[in-house]
Amino acid sequence: MKRLFFYILVAMVSMAAGAETKGLKKVIHKVDSVLAAKYMRTKFDTNYMSRPATKLILTGRVNFSGTRIRSEGLLDNHQRFKTKMDADFKTTVSVGVNYMGLGLNLALNPAKLAGKYHDFELNFTKYGNCWGGEVSYQNAKNFSGWIDKEGEGEKDLPTENMQVKTLNVNLYYAFNHRRFSYPAAFSQTFIQRRSAGSLLLAASYQGQWGNAEADGHSLNMRQNNIGIGAGYGYNCVPSEKWLLHISALPTFIVYSKTSASMDGKEAPLHYHFPEVIITSRGAVVRNFKRSFMGMSMVFNFTNVGDDNSLSLKNVRWLVRTFYGVRL
Repeated sequence: MKRLFFYILVAMVSMAAGAETKGLKKVIHKVDSVLAAKYMRTKFDTNYMSRPATKLILTGRVNFSGTRIRSEGLLDNHQRFKTKMDADFKTTVSVGVNYMGLGLNLALNPAKLAGKYHDFELNFTKYGNCWGGEVSYQNAKNFSGWIDKEGEGEKDLPTENMQVKTLNVNLYYAFNHRRFSYPAAFSQTFIQRRSAGSLLLAASYQGQWGNAEADGHSLNMRQNNIGIGAGYGYNCVPSEKWLLHISALPTFIVYSKTSASMDGKEAPLHYHFPEVIITSRGAVVRNFKRSFMGMSMVFNFTNVGDDNSLSLKNVRWLVRTFYGVRL
């Protein structure tokens, strides 16, 4: 009797597991069908762009990035000052998986794994034919530089006494999204077949909070800038397998709350035209039958204020080399 009961229990568990597996397969099939319908939807001119023949894309990337900050102004005691801060060049290695438009990337910094790098950085990108952009946050302590206070000369800023937190948001909208493809240049989820360009609307935000100390001097910076503007992007297809991309999106700052102080003395910010946030992008892509390789670049430049009161200039750049396969 006990053995019969055991057999019945095993059979019931097996039937339940089989039903659960069958139900899970149905859910997976349903999700896959919905993704496929959306992925293959042709809301674009197929003479100018197309989807890859496969659904799965695996990409390996090597990323290089850097940041530069310059400030110059006149303190409220009429003493001029200049500062220069440069972040160490950073190299990361990343692996990405994209399945019918849904992507996930994992990035590793060899220097951080070796205990030589202690910064934190988070990047989010979304490149679509219609709209997209980048969001990046960095908490950096790897800066080097100097302070030059009038009459005192340059004084080095110790790396351990500097910290800069930066948040950048850059968004675009492409009017000619039926023929011009940003993802063909940056995520390779599309293939540009013929050359095309597009007028672009753009919006940008830059927030930055920095502190530095050296030889009894202290520097504090605060920035919040919002810009709106327009630009142009162009995908050049010189031959069947090559793609060259370039775009520039200048945005004029419509809201700014920026301040800087040195040793407790404020440097007042006065508006000076033009105050801009410029985002430039470039890429070179070589497509093969089942793979691709290339290089891309994103460059951000912010200019706020006037040298006669307070000016802040920021440069942030990111260069990627990549190789991917379509499965």
